Amino acid sequence: MNASILRLLRVIALIVVAFPRSAGAGAPVGHYVVMAGTGTGNGTVYDTKSKLTWQQTVSSTTYAWADAKTYCSGVGTSLGGTGWRLPTFKELQSIFDISQTTGPFIDPTAFPSTPSLYFWSSSPVAGSPSNAWVVNFLNDPTNAINVSSAIKVRCVR
Repeated sequence: MNASILRLLRVIALIVVAFPRSAGAGAPVGHYVVMAGTGTGNGTVYDTKSKLTWQQTVSSTTYAWADAKTYCSGVGTSLGGTGWRLPTFKELQSIFDISQTTGPFIDPTAFPSTPSLYFWSSSPVAGSPSNAWVVNFLNDPTNAINVSSAIKVRCVR
């Protein structure tokens, strides 16, 4: 190995040692604002960066893709407000949290009890109408699954 590469590796090692990743650090303070639910609502989470409001907890029920869209459009009766929908793939990836040391890879304070499973996005796979993009909060934020599969849902507005 040449001397330049060795020096670079030593610098990287020093940085890693000097700035260790804290276990389960989650999002920076103030990134998410958790709002308590009323009635049967489980609360919501406002993302100050994306300006999106998320459903805080998820139903124990799983849904096919079309049913997931219907579920989200009606979730306002329990969460309040209007405009609830299935998130786009990009939006759903935005809450995937790589700072967590183990799955689920999502902020545990803002989104408690999130299962390490797939979650639907509203984004179909181009050229493959029988598949849609999902985010797997266990280990991989990029997957496509058949739209008839029963998958978890987290709604957004």
